[in-house]
Amino acid sequence: MKPPDVKPPDVKPPAVREPAVGEPAVSESAAVPEPGATPGPDSPPEAAVPAEPAVPPEPASVPETAAAGGAPADDHADTHTQTPGELDAPVSTISNEAATRPIGLAAPSGIDRAAHHRLDEAWLAAAWSHPTTRVFVVSGGQALIDDMPDGRTELVMTPSFEAPLTETHRYFLGRDAEGISYFALQKDALPGRMDQSARPAGLREAGLLLSPRDAGLMAHAVALENWQRLHRFCSRCGERTVIAAAGHIRRCPACGAEHYPRTDPAVIMLVTDEEDRALLGRQVHWPEGRFSTLAGFVEPGESIEQSVVREVYEEAGVTVGEVTYVASQPWPFPSSLMLGFMARATSSDVNVDGDEIEEARWFSREELAAAFETGEVLPPYGISIASHLLELWYGRPLPRPGSLG
Repeated sequence: MKPPDVKPPDVKPPAVREPAVGEPAVSESAAVPEPGATPGPDSPPEAAVPAEPAVPPEPASVPETAAAGGAPADDHADTHTQTPGELDAPVSTISNEAATRPIGLAAPSGIDRAAHHRLDEAWLAAAWSHPTTRVFVVSGGQALIDDMPDGRTELVMTPSFEAPLTETHRYFLGRDAEGISYFALQKDALPGRMDQSARPAGLREAGLLLSPRDAGLMAHAVALENWQRLHRFCSRCGERTVIAAAGHIRRCPACGAEHYPRTDPAVIMLVTDEEDRALLGRQVHWPEGRFSTLAGFVEPGESIEQSVVREVYEEAGVTVGEVTYVASQPWPFPSSLMLGFMARATSSDVNVDGDEIEEARWFSREELAAAFETGEVLPPYGISIASHLLELWYGRPLPRPGSLG
């Protein structure tokens, strides 16, 4: 997002401190990728997510879990003396127990990606043919999942000798502690249902149901599939590229360029004020009542700390001082890495543009609990890191669909 021309007041951020016990904390080896290549003509967009241009301009929107807005109104121009993105925002890390709770798609999966094997074709061939190897198909961001009799949900995986045929789109995802290798196959469509309970699902659903191992494998595969579909041509010379490194590199046979999977860093932050109220926003295209934390993409030449300060000001017209890192979350919708923060506001007046973000409000815990109870406010999606950030402040799990009376 483009930084505003207006300038906020010169605010010295307060000193960073760790929260006391019981006190709420305050405020989901690769080379640098080449500029994005031209998408292929048959590249399907991720469901409910606009297709990404190969070399995107400054992002016009943020991932679905976060509220995004535009620059504040120009009536601030005469009173500001410093660009928000250049405020000195110190960062520390939260170390309390709540901050270490598992986050969707970010829990340890137990999978060693074994990247040193990706260029060893003989090793990959042996791993593929091993009888313990397990394979699943990914297509359009979806895979087949199966609800088991004991209540667990699993990825539908098969031995490699039962997997659908593919010449090139075979991606090595890693090995577990027992030495079992895992591969994903990219296909134009998922295979037919293998039994009455198996069904296709995307990460937003599956990520809440699958084990950390299966969710991590699926997130890896979905991210690779999206990148492979959208970056089939060399951004230097336009020649069609070929897959290498078990799906983790695309090489240009014409000019020799190597292209690597794309990951876009984005900051997502829960902002609190001096009264310990939380600032939540709602995008214009969200369902009525859906509120979440603020977020936005990190811009070129910008630190993540500067991005937090700039994005909060752009989206809500609120200035930020203290910034505290919490955790990160892979978010392959289609290619983001969410970097979660708590941020302390140094102003409280809210000013949204009404274009991207329709509404932003301060909530006390009591006000938010009452809004949850009446249904006036819907919590962020459970898989997102936004839920984790909000629960750190809220002090207990957020209500989920079906849990409200």
